[in-house]
Amino acid sequence: MRDALNEAVYNSKRSAIREFSALAAATPGCVALTLGEPDFDTPAPVREKVTEALSAGETHYIANNGSVDLREAISKYESANNNLHYDKDEIIVTAGATEAIFTALFGIINPGDEVIILTPAFVLYEEIVKLCRGIPVYLDTSEDDFQIDGAKLNALITEKTKAIIVNTPNNPTGCIYTKESLDAIHDAIKGKKIFAICDDVYRQLIYVDDYRTLADYEDLREQIIVVQSFSKPYAMTGWRVGYLMMPADIKERLELIHQYCVVSTPAPFQKACVEALSCDVSGMVKVYEKRRAYVLSRLKNMGLDLCEPEGAFYVFPSIKEFGISSADFCRKMIAECGLAVTPGSCFGTEGYIRLTYCYSDEELKEGLDRLEKFVTGLRENK
Repeated sequence: MRDALNEAVYNSKRSAIREFSALAAATPGCVALTLGEPDFDTPAPVREKVTEALSAGETHYIANNGSVDLREAISKYESANNNLHYDKDEIIVTAGATEAIFTALFGIINPGDEVIILTPAFVLYEEIVKLCRGIPVYLDTSEDDFQIDGAKLNALITEKTKAIIVNTPNNPTGCIYTKESLDAIHDAIKGKKIFAICDDVYRQLIYVDDYRTLADYEDLREQIIVVQSFSKPYAMTGWRVGYLMMPADIKERLELIHQYCVVSTPAPFQKACVEALSCDVSGMVKVYEKRRAYVLSRLKNMGLDLCEPEGAFYVFPSIKEFGISSADFCRKMIAECGLAVTPGSCFGTEGYIRLTYCYSDEELKEGLDRLEKFVTGLRENK
């Protein structure tokens, strides 16, 4: 019966991030810098709210879109901190950003519709688009310092273009799109029946003062769907809670997809997420910034070419000089030096690797020592 499945599943591929993490786990003594998972614990006040909720018997069905209290808290938080104004009835609390993106794309795409993906990009964009019977269209930004060339973007837009996915700070590069890049996207889609999905899950983890997102463009409000998550800023990856924000008429349709997919997010987590929104994450950001400085210093001393990340906790150095694929580079490095990172091919851009620095100082030092040994060996054997 395996050949009787939905046709869309046959072309789906497993995440290389998980693949190389599993390979690392199966290699004794291997250091893994693969997963984008904060090494901090979820803040204690957030965890305590779950205990309170369970003790109070808050274990039953809640509103499909999340509790009113949480949606109101999200609305106030986004207005006060990000100048994004969405009413509680324009918000859906989702099972992480992944379900948020799936719900948005499933609600947008008709078979044959095209979705522009700015590569390098997180692998799930491509896979969800294909599962929804859409067609991924790729804009390679690697030749433009991982920024957007307006002419190249406009050349990709057709009558079948239904959406563009914009992720800033970007995973895997850590780069933030400039005003010029965002203007290029704005000008390309303004007034057209093209949605912009703003995956801004790393916006609290930035190291510069001039951060912007496409969601800031008020004249695009009717075209924009914002994706957010509690996972990265609050070290809540295992909680699987995120949210969507969009105009009410769009939300009224997308909430049905969410309802039939997951019904609702867990009841005991609602007050905990309200608490998370009041947490100060600046301490975590300072730690990431210190780690970023250390990683950049080490990589530059190794002579690896890279664009300096301005947000998130990733760096994306080039390995083109070695003349091998990024997957082969990563497999060889695991086998010979016991270090796992993620190949750039996983993100649609060959010739790079993604190194994650949300790990302890000790793990980073050991991992970078092994990387240095590995690249030195490759150069000596050229």
